[in-house]
Amino acid sequence: MTTERVSAMLVMSDTAYRDLFDDELRARLEKLAELVRPGPVATFADPAVRSALGQVDVLVTSWGCPPLDEDVLADAPRLRAAFHAAGSVKHHVTDACWERGLVVTTAAAANAVPVAEYTLAAVLAAGKRVPRFAAGFRARPGELGWRDDIAGASNYRRVVGVVGFSRIGRRVAELLRPFELTVLVADPYADPAEVAAAGAQVVELDDLLARADVVTLHAPSLPETRHLIDARRCALMKDGATLINTARGALVDHAALTAECERGRLDAVLDVTDPEPLSPDSPLYRLPNVVLTPHIAGALGTECRRLTALALDELERFAAGLPLEHEVRRADLVVQA
Repeated sequence: MTTERVSAMLVMSDTAYRDLFDDELRARLEKLAELVRPGPVATFADPAVRSALGQVDVLVTSWGCPPLDEDVLADAPRLRAAFHAAGSVKHHVTDACWERGLVVTTAAAANAVPVAEYTLAAVLAAGKRVPRFAAGFRARPGELGWRDDIAGASNYRRVVGVVGFSRIGRRVAELLRPFELTVLVADPYADPAEVAAAGAQVVELDDLLARADVVTLHAPSLPETRHLIDARRCALMKDGATLINTARGALVDHAALTAECERGRLDAVLDVTDPEPLSPDSPLYRLPNVVLTPHIAGALGTECRRLTALALDELERFAAGLPLEHEVRRADLVVQA
């Protein structure tokens, strides 16, 4: 098998480069490709960068990559592929890329791992009502009698609803299998046989919301999914249920959710919001039954190197003329985050 040695450029922020590459991964990249510049670039405005683009066969991209528009591609006549060491490619892949016939890959499958792990932890903590117990202890340190005021703390034979049988949703369902939980899935595109193989069952979204003790969102942000969880659907959820969102903030009508959380009827674990971040005066920051985290479910720290490894795997397959495993096609973006 002959492997082509390609010329490459890293296009990402300095912060992304720091997190994505250690010495071992840098050495692997340099073995696979000849870098036209020694480090990452985060802008195409620099004339030296634009000049170097003319020598580039492939890009390794990540967070901070600017759009690969028609103007940029005009200065990159040799460019054939962009290997994305992150999840969504919607921020940098433009129509000009598809018209060029550019090969695009994503490391979304690798990023799904920490998101699913975070979700598993959030589901189990929600079942035990951890946010409410922690808030109660902060409010009444040294006391225990108030614990009886918090009902329904259990993960035994509870119902978890997974909205969206995406890479992450599927993995969440699989991670929940060892626990004595009933897992429901709502996704109009899901294959019932595949859902069953993951230990779950397909139901309609409204049915899922009415039955689940914990609801976790894993759907893409599309015009038709904006405010998927609106006031009507919040009202369908059981008293004391928890909504977890690690997907996209626009899936939730935050005014409707805030009203339910202020009443104490619903709990929430929100790693993403709309807008992101929320305004400092949002009640969600201060409610004892709400956990807000600053978009940390995805790859952080050394987890990022899993994304780099996947992107370099794809680069290696490309250079060897082998089929790619994580290619993104234009039509895929209709149902992807």
